[in-house]
Amino acid sequence: MKRILMIFALCAVTINMAFAADSGSGNTPAPAPRISIFSTSTDWQALTGLRYSEYRGEFIPSSNLVGRGLVLYYLDGFPCYGLGEGVRVWIGPRNTHSGELRLACLYAPTEIKFTWLNATRDADDEQSTGILTCPVESNGRELTIDLADCEKGPDWDEYR
Repeated sequence: MKRILMIFALCAVTINMAFAADSGSGNTPAPAPRISIFSTSTDWQALTGLRYSEYRGEFIPSSNLVGRGLVLYYLDGFPCYGLGEGVRVWIGPRNTHSGELRLACLYAPTEIKFTWLNATRDADDEQSTGILTCPVESNGRELTIDLADCEKGPDWDEYR
């Protein structure tokens, strides 16, 4: 039995070494970076003793800000963090949209921040422009963000 396990282990090591040597050949181009949406927030519920509730956001579009389309990514910030795919929303002309803002919050926020980009609906891998700070009105677990009241912060290249 020991002999069979040793042969199996030796085969596994040999195969692993062969794959490792092949992967370093340099013929494969590096993959393009992709946007990953994972919360990096601290567990505020455990730290504060307050309970999370789910909140959903609705946007009132502003033609000055939306243009041909507006891609928003929610930026985690106390008292909320984004829930999975619920952090990306595209708002288009004529009140069209895709995506839904879904947040877990300790209480209803009065202000939230997004990174933003004027682009069409499928502009997932494009770099955003900067920060957009928006006041929020709440009615129970429903949040309303009037884009006309949002304030554009500096563009990313101004942070350098």
